Amino acid sequence: MSNELPFARPLIGDDERAAVDAVLRSGWLTTGPRCREFEDALSAYFGGRPTRVVASGTAALEIALRLAGIGPGDEVITCPLSWVATANVVLAVGATPVFVDADARTRNIDVSRIEPAIGARTRMLLPVDLAGLPTNRDAIAAIAAHHQLRVLEDAAQSMGANWKGARIGSFGDLVSFSFHANKNMTTGEGGCLVMNDAEEARRFEKLRLQGVTRLPDGSMDVDVLGAKANLTDIAAALGIVQLRRLDAFNERRRALARLYFEHFDRSLGFALPPADFAQSNWHMFQPLLPLDRLRIGRGEFIDAMRREGIAVGVHYPAMHLFALYRARGYHEGQFPVAEDIGRRTVTLPLHAGMRDDDVLRVCEAVQRVTKAALR
Repeated sequence: MSNELPFARPLIGDDERAAVDAVLRSGWLTTGPRCREFEDALSAYFGGRPTRVVASGTAALEIALRLAGIGPGDEVITCPLSWVATANVVLAVGATPVFVDADARTRNIDVSRIEPAIGARTRMLLPVDLAGLPTNRDAIAAIAAHHQLRVLEDAAQSMGANWKGARIGSFGDLVSFSFHANKNMTTGEGGCLVMNDAEEARRFEKLRLQGVTRLPDGSMDVDVLGAKANLTDIAAALGIVQLRRLDAFNERRRALARLYFEHFDRSLGFALPPADFAQSNWHMFQPLLPLDRLRIGRGEFIDAMRREGIAVGVHYPAMHLFALYRARGYHEGQFPVAEDIGRRTVTLPLHAGMRDDDVLRVCEAVQRVTKAALR
């Protein structure tokens, strides 16, 4: 086994293995009783709000857009500093993503720039909680109410985070989460959407599985075009156990993040993430490289860290600079804050299975690599 410290790793124990094994032995592998149990547990976690699971966080976002009636001719405002799925799903339903620059301090969408971007075709705001730090829910809700817009919160990275003490997902409009393997809790692949009422949940159920409505006599009808995005009971069994452990996972992540702040060499010139230990779930720890002080670029830094036995990720490049979005008229220089963060960000190891001395090992490696590369 490699001695390399990964930047993310799910913490899977005997309870998860036993739960999955029980599903395998049952013979019922696809959507079934474990999915319903998982949805009930999630709903309780979000204060009783209707919650439905799907095969991925991306599917949750796309179906949420369809649920809200977003389609051709509509515009959705979001931030280019996210996993590209955030904007891709807008294209997938035929709508147009409209980007707003990031805030230099929080690295989330700059709420002061949202209203100037609202136009006649704007129908929805799609904020993202980068690295698990919640966006300003109060400001976004006020803007949405004033302009009569729907809000879809991309909370893929903020499971277990809170806004002013209220758990993300327990309030607001539509809230989407991811349970990908690198998230704070996982089902391997998977996600969920938190909705406002039973009617939305009923429509969501149709949209996630071919538009099918089961009738009392055993027949069925299809009145909308739906996806094939249902979750399996195998994944749900894993999620049920992981949800029980989520608070402990997040507490451990906060402790590790505190160690990073304690031991990181500030003289190196990195810009550290916001030190929020009250609201963030610390999904990722992402300092920004001091590229103006280095003789090497980010790729060389990552390679040097790998030689030190430390895996480093990049989350995320500013998506408007991808070819798909350049072809739609976006170009370098439009969103300078997001571009600067996207160019300099590195994701250092942070996961619940890490030991305290793993953080010290990372900090020491960063110090060695950076000092060797200073101009």
